[in-house]
Amino acid sequence: MAAEASSEADSGVSLARMASGDVEHIGPILDGELIDDSLPQPRVRTVRRRLARWWKHSPRVPLWMKSRPQAVQAAKDAVVWIVKSPLRYAGAVVRGAVAGTCAWRGWVKVNDYRTAAEDSEKLADKFTEIRELTLFRWKVTGAVVAIVALAVAVVDLLYGHDPLWIGGAVASLALAILGRRKDGSPGRKPALAGPRTLTWTMDPQVLVDAFRDAKLIGKDETLRLVERATRVGDGWAVTVDLPATRKAADVVKNRDALASALAVDEVQLIVERVRGNGGHAGRISMWVADEDPYVRAPLQTPLLGVTRWDAWRPVPFGRDARDRRIDLPLVWTSLLIGAIPRQGKTFAARLAASGLVLDAWVRLYVADFKAGKDWVAAGQVAHRFMAGDEPEHVLALIDWLAELVAEVQGRFRRMRDLDDLVCPESKVTPEMSRDKTLNMPITAIFIDEVQVPLEDRTSVEVQGKRLAAGEYIGELLTWLAKKGPAAGIVLVLATQRPDSKTIPSGLRAVLGSRFALRVMDWRDSNIVLGEQMNTRGFDSSRLLPSHKGVGILRPDGDTAAGADVLAMTVRTYYMPNEDWQTICQQGRALREAAGTLTGHAAGQDSMPTLDHAAVAHALGAGAATSPSMPELPEPLSALVEYLGVDLGPEGRQFVPTAELVEALGIERRTFSQQMTEAGCRPTRDRVTSEDGETRQVRGYLTADIRRAVEQAGHGEGYVAAGAQR
Repeated sequence: MAAEASSEADSGVSLARMASGDVEHIGPILDGELIDDSLPQPRVRTVRRRLARWWKHSPRVPLWMKSRPQAVQAAKDAVVWIVKSPLRYAGAVVRGAVAGTCAWRGWVKVNDYRTAAEDSEKLADKFTEIRELTLFRWKVTGAVVAIVALAVAVVDLLYGHDPLWIGGAVASLALAILGRRKDGSPGRKPALAGPRTLTWTMDPQVLVDAFRDAKLIGKDETLRLVERATRVGDGWAVTVDLPATRKAADVVKNRDALASALAVDEVQLIVERVRGNGGHAGRISMWVADEDPYVRAPLQTPLLGVTRWDAWRPVPFGRDARDRRIDLPLVWTSLLIGAIPRQGKTFAARLAASGLVLDAWVRLYVADFKAGKDWVAAGQVAHRFMAGDEPEHVLALIDWLAELVAEVQGRFRRMRDLDDLVCPESKVTPEMSRDKTLNMPITAIFIDEVQVPLEDRTSVEVQGKRLAAGEYIGELLTWLAKKGPAAGIVLVLATQRPDSKTIPSGLRAVLGSRFALRVMDWRDSNIVLGEQMNTRGFDSSRLLPSHKGVGILRPDGDTAAGADVLAMTVRTYYMPNEDWQTICQQGRALREAAGTLTGHAAGQDSMPTLDHAAVAHALGAGAATSPSMPELPEPLSALVEYLGVDLGPEGRQFVPTAELVEALGIERRTFSQQMTEAGCRPTRDRVTSEDGETRQVRGYLTADIRRAVEQAGHGEGYVAAGAQR
């Protein structure tokens, strides 16, 4: 802090009266103002800074003069252009010669006069005139050739060969100008013969043609190049602006059509909308791989080369198509992994766990309902560990979850007593998680084959009422996924049955991060990644069977792909059992050195005394004991929520398809397919628009939707619930 003061004195000396009544001279009294010079001060705007800002943001300055990578690529393109210029010039000369010959042939044959006579049906009457004119033009041609040959001979005799070379160069230049390629000119538009190949990197016109062939832009529309094509990894990257009437979301949805037009497999093409300050709704970024980026041998996890890891740092998870390392944030979020068997689901879960194993301050709960050997090594570091799929294991999981619910409640109570410097936002901080006196370490629970406990029908008693064990576990997991992350709880669930009946929608809705390896169809992919993700270009059912360990990651946090990227395809690192055991042994050594080895790993398997009544009260009596109804498939569930009372007998009788597609934010074709599978057929009816005009539109009868809902829900409870909403 600094003080600025000015002296203020009447006679040069100020007096102060003390408590005893005596007068004492204390010198001048200063009148000052406190100034906080630690606050950000206004930046001085110099001419240099203004010029630099204008240079960086001005559209008049070429991009290659602003960015070093773009300048390097521009230099490469210039070298390629120079190298290929002789071939391009020769080709233009040949095309000009052909075009000139064709034009001369049409002139000699009097094609224009002949065509006019044919159109007027007077060709027979004009035949003699056409014949005479043709012979005359042949004579003119012969005379011109003779004169030119004589002129060439005379010039060569008088002045030598130099004028002939100059004349030939001028003639070739004229032919090259005549034969230059013009977009839309008949006979001059380049065509790719034989199998289609990716050539747009050297000819941007091919990229424009691909967008037109895929019907993403009109025939009279074109693209605007924002960033020239550059090499990124083992592929080419380019950023373009669409015409004003086109949206990037439509290009992302129709990625397959664009891949077909570019003659590449869809796994080689990545299309993303550019978001943030440098993007808008019509700007897309494309990356095209030279070959399938996921057929290469998987890389070993980099965690084998580290001694320890910080759980607050994202865990190395895999590589994307551009060979960028993708790290997975785990703290303050949760993770759902779904796949069909033998696609690398357990390997992916262990990768997420490996970073937490190498942090001595992390407390681990591991439940393996596959009952195999994949997670056995984790028993060396886990606070709680079990492997089995019997009812007693399910009941043990209930005790674990109840313990964690009580732990979360206790942590929040203790946070209220901490000052703002230690706990500023009612969240666990890195310092708090490593403070033994606070006892709030990062606690992660991994449940492999979570569908086993969620589908268990063993009866348990909760507050005097009987519930299925799977239903109660679903309520506990949902509560932990909602409130646990702020208290340092990390929830990781893996399942080989990603369907709507196995994972409750309420639980899926609060799981922040998703990773979907190959599944059977787009519905299962949407269940893992989120509703309508297939319409955004992310469908893990399209992954090839050979893509082991490859999945679509939807992270809850920043990654190397950027904070604005919704999801990305990732090839996970390879970590076999030998490497997993090595990491677990290192994690145990770290915990022994730090004195944080507890529970099962320390030989202490006794469970604490649990207050299940308090846990049930925390969950909410209604939520814990309410009868469950089978979950509706999409889009029926969304229709019930949107239509509400309109689904009742006194509601609307007809709903236009356009209204439903816009309200649900779904593609029309996908919506029609889903409704057909649900048993609803579209029909036509007359509706009155806002301007009073009556017209016939396609739509669905609410009676058909209500019938489909009741058949899927086995009763009228869904319709009544939708009416209440």
